[in-house]
Amino acid sequence: MRKDLVVPVENLKNSCDISIFQFETTEEVPPIKEIIGQERATKALKFGLSVKKKGYNIFVTGITGTGRNSYSYSVAKDFAKRKSTPDDWCYVYNFKKPESPKAIRLKAGQGIAFKREVENVISKLRVDIPKVFSSREYEDKKNLIYHNYQKKVEEIIDELNIIAKDYGFVFKQNENGLISIPLVDGRPISEEELENISEDEINKMRENSSKLSAEAYDIFNKFRKLDEQLRDRLKQLNEKVTFDAVDFYLDQLIKRYKDNEEIEKFLNEMEDDIIKNLNQFLDREENSKLNEVIGKLSKHEDFFKRYEINLFIDNSNCQGAPVIREVNPNYYNLLGKIEYVNESGVLKTDHTRIKPGAIHEANGGYLIVQAKDILTNPFAWDGLKRALISREIKIENIIKGSVVAETLKPEPIPLDVKVIVIGDYYTYQLLYDYDDDFKKLFKIRADFDIEMERNEENIRKIASFIALHCKEENLRHFHKSAVGKVIEYCSRLAEDQRKLSARFNEIVELLYEADAWADAMGDSIVTAEHVVKAIEEKIYRNNKYEEKLQELFKDGTLLIETSGWKVGEINGLAVMDSGQYSFGRPNKITVSTFVGKEGIINIEREVQKSGSIHDKGVLILSGYLGEKYAREKPLSLTASITFEQSYEFIDGDSASSTELYALLSSLSDLPINQAIAVTGSVNQKGIVQPIGGVNEKIEGFYKVCKSKGFKGGEGVIIPYQNIRNLMLSDEVIQAVEEGKFTIYAVKTIEEGIEILTGVPAGEMDDKGRYPVGTVNYLVQKKLDKYANINREYD
Repeated sequence: MRKDLVVPVENLKNSCDISIFQFETTEEVPPIKEIIGQERATKALKFGLSVKKKGYNIFVTGITGTGRNSYSYSVAKDFAKRKSTPDDWCYVYNFKKPESPKAIRLKAGQGIAFKREVENVISKLRVDIPKVFSSREYEDKKNLIYHNYQKKVEEIIDELNIIAKDYGFVFKQNENGLISIPLVDGRPISEEELENISEDEINKMRENSSKLSAEAYDIFNKFRKLDEQLRDRLKQLNEKVTFDAVDFYLDQLIKRYKDNEEIEKFLNEMEDDIIKNLNQFLDREENSKLNEVIGKLSKHEDFFKRYEINLFIDNSNCQGAPVIREVNPNYYNLLGKIEYVNESGVLKTDHTRIKPGAIHEANGGYLIVQAKDILTNPFAWDGLKRALISREIKIENIIKGSVVAETLKPEPIPLDVKVIVIGDYYTYQLLYDYDDDFKKLFKIRADFDIEMERNEENIRKIASFIALHCKEENLRHFHKSAVGKVIEYCSRLAEDQRKLSARFNEIVELLYEADAWADAMGDSIVTAEHVVKAIEEKIYRNNKYEEKLQELFKDGTLLIETSGWKVGEINGLAVMDSGQYSFGRPNKITVSTFVGKEGIINIEREVQKSGSIHDKGVLILSGYLGEKYAREKPLSLTASITFEQSYEFIDGDSASSTELYALLSSLSDLPINQAIAVTGSVNQKGIVQPIGGVNEKIEGFYKVCKSKGFKGGEGVIIPYQNIRNLMLSDEVIQAVEEGKFTIYAVKTIEEGIEILTGVPAGEMDDKGRYPVGTVNYLVQKKLDKYANINREYD
């Protein structure tokens, strides 16, 4: 056994030295709310929020659980406190262009007051205006106008009758206006006399009537002008009375909002509209039939909608700028919409049915959305970009419910918002590569790491993080030994002795579950025992599939030998993921070599059960063989490689060194120690390269050896670079200490093959030959034999 390649026990895990803690429990530790180990991301995020120029929106990348959501929100809240509260916005009726409601800006808190005041004025006017027109004062003024009118009418009639008498007519006024009556013997003709007159007399009357009309034409014009004057005087009276009633209320409002030109303009236009539509305020239909009343009242109330104020954005309760997290950023939730109501099959709307979106609510502050949510909602991403580019928010429905519908084009609202989109690395890269607008609009990337340095500062911050959650979530306080186990768990999650995981959601889960086990055991303090119990129980809840596989290994259904020696057979290691739990799964890999020219055949690839990375790993083996053994002659062999009893899709190159060891065993006819499993990738030069999941792989093979019974010599070969990733379970470490299990770390294929076969690999001399009896010598000999056979066959 190459003792120099054995990993020392002290390197199998980076245990936490709890002597660095200056406390007994986290009750003595001051809690902190700052995020830990994310200096790069926090600097980027704060810088992006501080830049006020266009395009400096922020895309936050990282995996779920690194604190990117909560921290982005908390930082935005801190920045928002230092900003002034944004203005209110109202949509009002456009009296000149009703299809384009106007947007009015008011200071924060004024919007709700303005709405209440305007609607209160209209409510009072609907009562006061009818009262004014029913008053004695109004009746007196109106009667005076009628009296003057009647006096002038009588004068005109007298003047007209002087002329009419010569033509045998007299003029009288009745409810239908001015009528002419023929005269008989100087008196008005009766109806009986009119029926008995002759045709000649009727014709004579008609002729005289025409002459009278021609002669009295100017007098008739006087009469018509007098009627017009009457209508004008009455209209002027009504407008004056109405103006006095309206101006009494509106003048106070205009003075109150004198600094707001848009409000002043709106109130003046509203005053003109009320005077113009006076009859709507005087309309009374108490005596109508029920259906007529319902129809007219509905129409009547629809008219008064124009005076309602749509309080679109109300910031009266805001302190500082708003921070809005939109959890469902579809087009309408994000950018607002126009609602419709169905009336007799026609979709109708008005300015009061314009509804804001999250971007309106966040205007003047910050909007936070998830990338996957906004990108999976049709039109939402394009709508957001359009608003950011134009710096204004247009509300427009993209899909109408019916073609028979009214439509509105509300006035756009200026946009001043900082958008924070939270997503992953892949989404960011796709947008950056394929969306030209994205580069211009999201110039800041805040990249949250999944790990941090394992140093005393960060370890103490983790302790403060635990103390904070104990305080805020009413958990039992953690003993320093329990904190030490949490630190070790963080390194296990990070798969690096020098790092701590930044996946805080998993750390918080461990805190909750350890507290629950302390409660179940009746302990007032969470100790290391409770943390270990929480970890073990979480594994137990999720490792059913692993246990089923271990049973299959134990009863021989899945063929794995953990003792003995075999040619062209080796135990490889893979990792399986069942969601919340990953575990190692040993696989028997076999290689057969024989005469031919096909080279190395990857059976998984032939049956389309392998991925491109695994295929690449197998192809590298040909490069290694050519470099090592075929510099001066062609490489003549056929070799088939397969994962036995594997029916799932295989990818990754972590088994490439394992496959090469089996290939060398088959070519050299040297048996491999089946007690040792192997993991690691390899390059064409024979350098062993690091892999992922090293802890799970080692523990997976250890469990198989344990279930089959230790017979001596069991162990695992890993790449040398993976020593720093070792955070093994205490059980495996104990087995290593007791000599039951050994972990080797190799840098080259030569080191690994010597461990597996017990035979030196052999180094090439100056003449290109290997020492007799070495692995390389036997491989070269076999390949030369195949080459000779192929040459003779050809």
